[in-house]
Amino acid sequence: MRYKLSLLLFTFLTISTFAQENSLENTAIKVTDSIQETESITLFEKGKTYELGGITVTGLQKFSEQAVKVFSGLKVGQKIKLPGDKLSSAIKKLYKQKQFSNVDAYITKIDGGIAYLEFDVVELPKLNKVTIQGVKKGKAKELQKANDLTKGVMVTDNLLVTSENYIRKKYQEKGFLNTKVTVDTKKDTSDINTLDMLVHIDKGEKVKIKNIFIEGNDAVSDKKLRKVMKNTKKAVLGRFWKKSKYIEDDFKQDLQSIIDKYSEKGHRDARILNDSISWNDDNSINVHIGLEEGKKYYFGGISYLGNTVYTDEQLDRLLRIDKGQVYNSKVLKERVSGNGKPDSEDIGSLYQNSGYLFSQINSVETRVENDSIYVEVRIHEDEPAMIRKVTVNGNDRTNDHVAYRQLRTRPGYLYSKEQIIRSIRELGQLGFFDPETISPDLKTNFNDKTVDVDYTVTEKGASQIELQGGYGGGSFIGTVGLSFNNFSMRNIFNKKAYKPLPMGDGQTLSLRLQKSRFYTTSSFSFTEPWLGGKKPQSLTFSIYQSKQFRYNPATRAVDKNQRLNIIGASIGLGKRLKWPDDYFSLSQTISLQRYDLKDYPIATFSFSTGISNNLAYAINLGRKSAGPNPVFPKNGSDFVIGAKLTLPYSLFNKKDYSTISDQDKYKWLEYYKLSFKGKWYTPLPGKFVLMSNFEAGFLGSYSNKVGDSPFERYFVGGDGLANFQLDGRETIGLRGYENSRISSIDGGTIYNKFQLEVRYPVTLKPSASIYLLGFLEAGNSYDGFDNFNPFELKRSAGLGVRIFMPAFGLLGIDFAHGFDPLPGTNVKSGWQTHFIIGQQF
Repeated sequence: MRYKLSLLLFTFLTISTFAQENSLENTAIKVTDSIQETESITLFEKGKTYELGGITVTGLQKFSEQAVKVFSGLKVGQKIKLPGDKLSSAIKKLYKQKQFSNVDAYITKIDGGIAYLEFDVVELPKLNKVTIQGVKKGKAKELQKANDLTKGVMVTDNLLVTSENYIRKKYQEKGFLNTKVTVDTKKDTSDINTLDMLVHIDKGEKVKIKNIFIEGNDAVSDKKLRKVMKNTKKAVLGRFWKKSKYIEDDFKQDLQSIIDKYSEKGHRDARILNDSISWNDDNSINVHIGLEEGKKYYFGGISYLGNTVYTDEQLDRLLRIDKGQVYNSKVLKERVSGNGKPDSEDIGSLYQNSGYLFSQINSVETRVENDSIYVEVRIHEDEPAMIRKVTVNGNDRTNDHVAYRQLRTRPGYLYSKEQIIRSIRELGQLGFFDPETISPDLKTNFNDKTVDVDYTVTEKGASQIELQGGYGGGSFIGTVGLSFNNFSMRNIFNKKAYKPLPMGDGQTLSLRLQKSRFYTTSSFSFTEPWLGGKKPQSLTFSIYQSKQFRYNPATRAVDKNQRLNIIGASIGLGKRLKWPDDYFSLSQTISLQRYDLKDYPIATFSFSTGISNNLAYAINLGRKSAGPNPVFPKNGSDFVIGAKLTLPYSLFNKKDYSTISDQDKYKWLEYYKLSFKGKWYTPLPGKFVLMSNFEAGFLGSYSNKVGDSPFERYFVGGDGLANFQLDGRETIGLRGYENSRISSIDGGTIYNKFQLEVRYPVTLKPSASIYLLGFLEAGNSYDGFDNFNPFELKRSAGLGVRIFMPAFGLLGIDFAHGFDPLPGTNVKSGWQTHFIIGQQF
């Protein structure tokens, strides 16, 4: 016989031991946790250490004995205490395999100091086939996968219960409140110890909420209370965006939302007395809520305790709560501890932004008198914390100095939560790192009042390649563009740095070539964002050239003897400003273009052969605080005020422009341009973001005798993407209309544009950023102030999607409806489709 060591509870009560001189193989003593049944006397000493003489396994059906021995971790010949930790551990290991429903251990033989063990196991059955009835085949596969009901999985009571509950809850959340699910098993005769599973689902009919009855409310109307219930809505004809269904967990959240609403109204003692549902004959339900509003309270007074850095008056200005104001615990909490947003204005942030990392601030209700609540804001300021060390991890391609120069947190600086948030934004704006995964890790050192800041970043594709091809106007048009946005010019001659190109210094190098039968354009540009490496001053240099030949669209003939050549270059300097704040920047550019015409008529010229030059100076003042993700900004703004002007030659060259030819008049172009572009990003409830945009431009002349420049004009309409540009034109997108069709054939000298765009992010993962958008747009192009009317606008609306992937860049499609006719027509533009295509690597 054998000793049974039942170790599930791992507790052994007193075990009487009986000495016997001989080693007996056929004795019979059964030992349990608390019971000893003695059939004969055998030699066993509780707590004694034995040598393990052998292991046997019984109860096996599909497993091998050797496998169980290996899983147990026990080896013949090792020392083992009985009972003891090693045996307990062996049984635990066998259970952890999730292959057995029961494991018992027995001593089968004691031979002096040698013990022999036997494991009696009960194997769990394995799942063979699953049949799900009551739903479509595709849905059945989804449910089977979600519950991990795959062939070979061990069938446990827990698996059966959780599968049943999951399926029932899944359909109840879809509105099938009466869903019934049964899970049955039967033995599979084709294999040993296997089961077939049959799942039957009876969804029943969808159950909608017919009425929501609220009792006990006087201060807040039924309508307002139902509005705060975001998840539980009664059925309303035509409301497709929010279905009417009863989900218990969501309903509990809505009940809490009702209490929160009352708390905001001063009823801090409001409570839900009861809630229930009742059924109607049409299979709909009514939701009943009974509540007690309680008394309405007001702020009796607010005092401060422990503040030495800031006065009571300074804290009052930040708290913005006056005596007699309706008591609102939510507002009080947000203005003391913050609302979770980066730009939160609260007392906690005030201290955190001033170095007081270890400060603790709490609001406490000190007393209640009648309907007045007195609050004390208790402040433990502690000492300011200094930043001891700053590190950046994960920048495998980007050099350290490029990342570190963006940081607003430096060793020796006072700790500032605001500057950490700003540093995250600046790293994201580089475009080299995934802005959604930038995370700072703060390691505080309370004893010496210091903190270490570690920024973890994830590199993403920063360089772009543009490959486009198409056929239009009887000619194939091909485009190749390369833009290396994290280039390293200093390693251009370092062979080891080519992986595949020298990268990591944050410079931008761009090349672009576009060619067809009747035109060719090419350009090169280089930007150093930190000229000299010490200050955020940028240097940009570019050169470009284009050739266009005379093309006859009727015959599709190209005459290369009639051509327009343009060659140009520009150099610019940019600087980040410190005033009014360091979001501002100032850029200045000098550009020169040379237009060489040979028998090439242009509508705004009276000559077809000659040379025209465009020497211009441009200055732009901008402020960019949008972010933190440059692909999907959630807050902040981005605006620029700009001017571009040439010398006023007509004011000092003493030429009589009424008598000279156009060739002399336009030998040196003269004009000035003024522009404004502004975008504001406003977070909306949920994940929605509102982008508001306004922009306008004006092209003017110094002299009426010279008139408006034939170049540098505005072309409004379409997707806003510029192909080849021969005359310095600005292409302004206005969806819902054909490209450039809103402007006259020569282009406008004034334009304005208004835009509202609501965006919703589907995903902002590094592998792909996808967001949906809906927009309203209005704008127009005008030929001079005589025709300018800011209220005469071309309007449109539509929907679109944007997809940004490191492998392909930005892809987009918009469906827009133009509500107004194009110039020269009386038929509204109607539906237009616009594409955005690019590639990135």
